[in-house]
Amino acid sequence: MKAVATAIPGVLVVEPDVYRDERGYFAETYSAKKFRELGIPDEFVQDNQSVSVRGTLRGLHSQSRRPQSKLVRVLSGEIFDVAVDARRSSPTFKRWVGVILSAENFKQLFVPAGFLHGFCVLSERAEVAYKCGDYYDPGGELGIVWNDPDLAIEWPIQNPILSPKDRSWPRLADAMDRLPG
Repeated sequence: MKAVATAIPGVLVVEPDVYRDERGYFAETYSAKKFRELGIPDEFVQDNQSVSVRGTLRGLHSQSRRPQSKLVRVLSGEIFDVAVDARRSSPTFKRWVGVILSAENFKQLFVPAGFLHGFCVLSERAEVAYKCGDYYDPGGELGIVWNDPDLAIEWPIQNPILSPKDRSWPRLADAMDRLPG
């Protein structure tokens, strides 16, 4: 297992070792000990899973009162996964990283606490699983509209399928008071 740094310190692409043979494959996708050795000391307390169809965009989401780190992987299909630094005092504030995650490439994205997270589905269907470093807090839910021009995320789709909530999130500039320091 290895971790590959991205353009934003702390956001890592985790590449597990995959052992293939005529039966299929085996991969260890998480080990607290190995993750600590890779520089990811977070303890994960909640697992989430979603299934979405092509063109669906989920995000950009975060938590204001109980910021969550996330470890995202794809069980089937392919997504474009995005992490946006939403920490106001960070030198990389408002910068984003996008990575293709798929069931075929086995890559995972580690998104530190204090980041916005979102993804869009590139395959006919995608099943996404992610670990969270804190519990979901409905009252601390924070979202930013997916196409905020101040972030200028280069999404690989033009007219995504959005939930009513994701369609109605504010721009980052209008949510500054809710962002982590």
